[in-house]
Amino acid sequence: MSKENSFDIVSKVDLSEVANAINITLKEIKNRYDFKGSKSNISLEKDELILISDDEFKLEQLKDVLIGKLIRRGVPTKNIQYGKIEPASGGTVRQRAKLVQGIDKENAKKINTIIKNTGLKVKSQVQDDQIRVSGKSKDDLQKVIAAIREADLPIDVQFVNYR
Repeated sequence: MSKENSFDIVSKVDLSEVANAINITLKEIKNRYDFKGSKSNISLEKDELILISDDEFKLEQLKDVLIGKLIRRGVPTKNIQYGKIEPASGGTVRQRAKLVQGIDKENAKKINTIIKNTGLKVKSQVQDDQIRVSGKSKDDLQKVIAAIREADLPIDVQFVNYR
């Protein structure tokens, strides 16, 4: 009797890396000529980024710098959902960006559909905000991972607890 192999599909954002990227971005915009005298700022509150700048153009530049730093630190930028740009105090504009943690029901259904469409002998079950995939063959599990990586999902997923 062969034992079952399994892995978990999760979607997590490392908040310490996000905080590091914010600090590096803030240092860079202090030294940039186009941000001289600007009221641009980024803050992290729980799992939400708050971007503040003088106008929409500078806000977009601020986002570009931040995204570059996040990518360099290995933070998935697919997991950032930007809200609408709203006016803030002092003639500035503000935008909130939610950091998506975990796999919601809609994306879990998409992932389960991808797994079923492979036609492999594996089982998948949703456990809170992650998906456990199990099967007898490690090769089948690796094919499932490859199929999920190829799919264009709206969130970034990681594969953990492979055993």
